[in-house]
Amino acid sequence: MTFRTTQKLVQILLAVFATFLIAIPSVSAQDMKVAYVDLQKALNEVGEGKSAKAKLKKEFDEKQKQLDKKQEDVKKLKENLESQAMMLSEDARRERAMELQKKMYELQQLYIQLQGDLSKKEAEATKKIFEKMGKIIEEIGKEKGYDMILERSESSILFAKPGMDITDELVRRYNKK
Repeated sequence: MTFRTTQKLVQILLAVFATFLIAIPSVSAQDMKVAYVDLQKALNEVGEGKSAKAKLKKEFDEKQKQLDKKQEDVKKLKENLESQAMMLSEDARRERAMELQKKMYELQQLYIQLQGDLSKKEAEATKKIFEKMGKIIEEIGKEKGYDMILERSESSILFAKPGMDITDELVRRYNKK
């Protein structure tokens, strides 16, 4: 291919590209209709969210009592070992220290298990609510002609006009269903 042919080809491609750009209607950021929703706030305000939170809090409090009792038992065992350490034989002291370690390990495992159970239950409860919210958000978006609805979190939206927040409308519609 010669230099002239290459130059002609580039000119033709530029002309086609320019025609293509002119033919496409330009969409600017100002033409986009955007809103945001604070899902965490909505979760705390909808009826189902409040009842799920109350149920989880009750369960958490019960589990915390169970943990507190075990922790108190371990504390008493430790204090008992410390106060009697001088009077015990080496073997007895070692045996009680091992028993204390075992109890501390059991307490740690119980904490991890209970924490996992609560996290799982919270995820199950909120999943259903968030799925329902997602459908309502989609309805709002279609009805009001939004191009995009974002989720507000502490790190995602730093500033937005108050009129862009549709959280209250989401809560109102959610509680009606």
